[in-house]
Amino acid sequence: MKELDDKIYAKIKEYCKSGDQLAEGQNYRSAIADYNKAWKLVPEPKNEWNASTWILAAIGDSSFLGGFYSSAKSALEYALTCPDGLGNAFIHLRLGQVLFELNELDKSAEELIRAYMGDGAEIFQSEDPKYFDFLRTRAKL
Repeated sequence: MKELDDKIYAKIKEYCKSGDQLAEGQNYRSAIADYNKAWKLVPEPKNEWNASTWILAAIGDSSFLGGFYSSAKSALEYALTCPDGLGNAFIHLRLGQVLFELNELDKSAEELIRAYMGDGAEIFQSEDPKYFDFLRTRAKL
């Protein structure tokens, strides 16, 4: 696995930390802006870097929480192409939730079951129960 330059990595972490603090304060637009600053620092091809996975997951998470579902979908689908993205239960959960909100129910069920298979019912505990309730209509859990 390639390593990012230390200065670039430090700057990425700085932007992401700021984004995390903004997201915790529910200032999702500003959080996304900071995560996007970090994203711009990742060299091409972007999906070959570990940092891309967590930056895109953060963008997708804040976009979902902010109600920007199309943006969340794009970020999370791209995150699946990054190192350790495929099989990451959180990424599958958020993507499933986004697809549910976009009324792409078959795809939503596929992603939500992947999240369930990765982390079990626990991954749904702090989420709106509608997602787990929906999944139970599509799968025997």
